[in-house]
Amino acid sequence: MNPDEGFIPRFMETAAREPDRIFARMEQGDTLTFADLATRSGQIARRLLDAGLQPGDRVALMLRNDPDTIALIFALARAGLVWVPVNVQFLGTGLAHILTHSAPSAILAETDCLTALADCGASLPVLMIARGDASWEALFATGAPALLPAPPPGHALFALSYTSGTTGLPKGVQVTHHMFRVAGEGAARVADVHDDDVLFVWEPFYHIGGSQLLVLPSLARVSLHLVARFSASRFWAQVAAAGATHIHYLGGILQLLLRQPPGPAEHAHRVRIAWGGGCPPNIWAAVQDRFNLRIRECYGMTETSSFVTCNADGVTGSVGRPLPWMSVSIRDARGRPVPCGERGEIVAASTDAGALTPGYFRNPEATAKALRDGMLHTGDLGSLDQDGFLWFHGRLSDNVRVRGENVSAWEVEHVVNGHPLVKECALVGVAAEIGEQDIKIFVQVRENQTLDPAALAAWLQTRLPRFQRPRYIAFVEDFERTPSQRIMKHRLSKETGGCWDRQQMESSG
Repeated sequence: MNPDEGFIPRFMETAAREPDRIFARMEQGDTLTFADLATRSGQIARRLLDAGLQPGDRVALMLRNDPDTIALIFALARAGLVWVPVNVQFLGTGLAHILTHSAPSAILAETDCLTALADCGASLPVLMIARGDASWEALFATGAPALLPAPPPGHALFALSYTSGTTGLPKGVQVTHHMFRVAGEGAARVADVHDDDVLFVWEPFYHIGGSQLLVLPSLARVSLHLVARFSASRFWAQVAAAGATHIHYLGGILQLLLRQPPGPAEHAHRVRIAWGGGCPPNIWAAVQDRFNLRIRECYGMTETSSFVTCNADGVTGSVGRPLPWMSVSIRDARGRPVPCGERGEIVAASTDAGALTPGYFRNPEATAKALRDGMLHTGDLGSLDQDGFLWFHGRLSDNVRVRGENVSAWEVEHVVNGHPLVKECALVGVAAEIGEQDIKIFVQVRENQTLDPAALAAWLQTRLPRFQRPRYIAFVEDFERTPSQRIMKHRLSKETGGCWDRQQMESSG
């Protein structure tokens, strides 16, 4: 791919060639054609520039998914403005950090987000537009065809996508126009899209899992079907009504679907592919068999244009082989490649010079740590087998050292989450009396259920080696989460007083 090529030229070519083709449908029945999107985004782009914004200025969008939001995202791209996606549920210090760090020249937000914006403590720009107010209506008013400068080149900055911040403050990943194009190309390969496919979209566009799909209709003859949010109880009925051929998953989505009572809707759909990241090996076959579809697991991150590998071969538990423009190596703490089968840091490189992020916004230290010798050091733990398949073992920063053994939090959490009464859990390392660390596990029990910590420990005894078994067990009502619904582990207490203590129980027994 040409690193100077962004995604807007391809979109405009498609809009000129097939103006009446459907770009997206909404659950309520509204449709958005290429012609609609091209006209509206051009008019909005012109009005944003006429309002005093300059190419390169940052614009924060705190909006839910709908046709107006899609038009705004494309308008920012066409005007050369930089999109700062903001979760509509954000508030307080988390919201203040993103706004202070990115310093947007304008904010467009849902009306019910205005209080959070006013109360977060950040300095807000003069140009504030809320959905439905007079300024919003003026922005979206129909008018004469817009005259705009040429589309920005591929290396131009398109978005600042802030990381989840599970272990600290979020970092602003710089996403170029070309990276967004590459993300769409990657999604097309991972999802194995065909002509006339319909992709079911439940993820918000302020998350890369949702926004990467905005490129797909320009790259293939597919359309998007948008729903307001993920609902486990309504999911298959919505998917069937949409005529969707693809569903996307992250984290615990598949587990939530498996926990729903069986019903006719889960067999009435035409979905052939479930694609995404985070399908535990122990439910892989169950998902495919129960819902009559195929799992296509992948691995990637925003910094790599969303995708690095794809499992197109159905090897249960693997995240697959590198995409054609990517390569993967596993390296030790000194940056040296490790032998096949051994664990180390996943390091990604690309033959496409523009597929990796140019760095983190206003964070040279984090940029220098991640980008070295043209390669991205992901901070993830993985291994490569003899057939070139990548296996993901969690975050390097999310390991615990127990009496000389490295324990992956990801691996232990997957086992604990397999208990029928556990809704979710999170592992942290705490100070040990002997050795480096002990394991503390926080457990959220499923609704209207109770779980005895000794019973959980006994259940784990046959499923985990001794060095991986939690010493401390604490129960929580819920977890503090990032915008992408990841648990904020740095907010979890490392105090052990009052926790159930396996060692104490064993000593007293």
